Amino acid sequence: MDYPKELAAAVQHVSRSYPLEGFIAGQGPLHPKLMLVGEAPGKTEVENHIPFSGQAGKELLNYLSKAGLTRENVYITSAVRSRPYRVVQRINKRTKQQEIVYPNRTPTKAEVLAHAPILDYEIKQVQPQLIATLGNIGLQRLLGKEYTVTKNHGQLYTGPVLQLTEQKDAYEWSEKNYRILPLFHPAAIFYNRSLVPVIHQDWQVLASLLQQD
Repeated sequence: MDYPKELAAAVQHVSRSYPLEGFIAGQGPLHPKLMLVGEAPGKTEVENHIPFSGQAGKELLNYLSKAGLTRENVYITSAVRSRPYRVVQRINKRTKQQEIVYPNRTPTKAEVLAHAPILDYEIKQVQPQLIATLGNIGLQRLLGKEYTVTKNHGQLYTGPVLQLTEQKDAYEWSEKNYRILPLFHPAAIFYNRSLVPVIHQDWQVLASLLQQD
């Protein structure tokens, strides 16, 4: 998506002091059946500018295929549009030399707030029939901290979502209602294989909702 220049510039200005790398735009058509809201781009996404193109992206494409969807007919974005990273000093196992690496990390609440204008703009422009959040960051950005993937996954929510106030320092509930389906992040199975059948079942719920539409 092409954002208004002043919008992108304002978000990058506010987040300039945070350990963030790059700026990756959301991608997909307007008025799709489904909009996906993840956490933030990773190293692979920053390099090729394609949302969910890393290891988790392969899992996501598999789920989309089973739901009768492709990357091209879904809008994909995230709560934060830049890559959050950590600075880590370590000993390289191969060279035995000290090195500094910059692995991915979970975005902070302040970083999510800084990028909130982007997601608000996308939702208003894209106007999806259904929004699926992938992981807790996207879910809590839209519905608040009372919602968690563990508790609410696969359960359809219909109602207002959180959007930035005019003062841009807090959230308020939207006047418009949306349909939100919380889903586990595709990368969750890398850490907990027991989630595989649960995730498959949640995506079956999503496919059923889309068929009803």
